Amino acid sequence: MVLDAVKGAWHRLEDRYTVVAVIAAVQARFGELNGGYLAGAVTLASFLSIFPLILVAVAVLGFFSADDPDITRRVLDGLAIPERGEAADAVRSAIETAEESRKTASVVGVAGLLWSGLGLVAALQYAFDSVWQVKGRGIKDKGVGLLWLVGGGLMFLASFALTAAVQFLPAILAPLQLLLAVALSVGMFLWTMKVLPNRDVGWRALVPGAVLGAVGFEVLKLVGGIYVPRAVSSSSALYGSIGVVFALLAWLFFFGRLVVYSSVLNVVLWERTHGTDTIEVQVPSLPGREPEEATRSGEALPA
Repeated sequence: MVLDAVKGAWHRLEDRYTVVAVIAAVQARFGELNGGYLAGAVTLASFLSIFPLILVAVAVLGFFSADDPDITRRVLDGLAIPERGEAADAVRSAIETAEESRKTASVVGVAGLLWSGLGLVAALQYAFDSVWQVKGRGIKDKGVGLLWLVGGGLMFLASFALTAAVQFLPAILAPLQLLLAVALSVGMFLWTMKVLPNRDVGWRALVPGAVLGAVGFEVLKLVGGIYVPRAVSSSSALYGSIGVVFALLAWLFFFGRLVVYSSVLNVVLWERTHGTDTIEVQVPSLPGREPEEATRSGEALPA
């Protein structure tokens, strides 16, 4: 009885408010497309791409640590890792190794970063194409992925330059840094949603999802800046250095869902203005089942 009343109230809100109807449609489509699995693919690819990035960071750290004996302590403080314990010993060992092999790590790291970056691109392309229900480009997706990496790299360099420039502005203009960060994130999501999927709907149709992704990303960065160091500190005490992995996976878990939800929002809004096409879907003929329709993911529904 209570559940029926809640459902009835929610349906009335959908009929009255467009925003509520869109939210409900996005959530329904996310579930219908098995969005959790798509987000999981993005999470895993993002996690694997971190290791080559760490190699590059180790190389950079090796160059700096050779002239700065206090860098180990500052790294531990920044990661909120206690100075005594297995995690701290692992960090010290990594920094010492970085000083000895910084040149090799830089070469291997850049090559690995390119390889894992293409893996992340493939996961993003699969997620976006699945949401838009289109087929990938095949081998051409590799070339598109390289193009996306070049554009993304230029945007990251621009973000670092702008962040450094903002530091010299008066304190009263501090909110400008947040606006620039959101603007750059919007640009990055727009670039990603425009280039990677195998469809062309123009730039304007992608703005809502890009804004949602950018705002959500900034929230994740803010929460991550508070949560991740604490999670690393607490989990490191229990699980040692592997605690860092747990904290990082938790953050990437929400990042993967943010990417999929942002794309689903664009698709739902596109269908509200441009409509849909109805096509025949072939499914295996099984005894005792006479399906009348199928979900967006191709799952046959019984009569």
